[in-house]
Amino acid sequence: MSFDPATLRYNDAGLIPAIAQDADSGEVLMMAWMNAAAVAQTLETGRVTYWSRSRQAFWIKGETSGNTQELVHFRVDCDRDCLLVTVNQTGPACHTGRRSCFYTEVQNGEEIEILTPMDGT
Repeated sequence: MSFDPATLRYNDAGLIPAIAQDADSGEVLMMAWMNAAAVAQTLETGRVTYWSRSRQAFWIKGETSGNTQELVHFRVDCDRDCLLVTVNQTGPACHTGRRSCFYTEVQNGEEIEILTPMDGT
C-alpha cells in the first residue's frame, strides 16, 4: 500500500505535529509542525523538513545551523494526526544549543534545567 500525505489528519491550519526522536538513543529531541508538502519533501529527500509557522516557509532542519536531521524512520500514529520521525541528529536539535528542546523539568513544583547548551555556555 503506497503512502499518501493527504490521508493524514491535519489541523485547521493544514499542519500536523511531528516529534523528532534520536534513532539510536530514543531521546526525544523536539516537536515541530509539518504540512503535506513538508511531509512529501521529507520522504523524498531524507532530510527532515518542517513548516515554520512564524516565517510561513519550509524549514529544513540544519539548513542554516548545520545541525541536520537525517530521516531514519517515518511513523504515523493510530489516529493519523501525529508523526514520529526517528533521525540521526548532527549537533544540537534545539535552537538554544541544547541536544533536546525538552531541557526543562518540573521537580517539586520548580522548573529545573536538566540540559546545558552543547557549547558549555
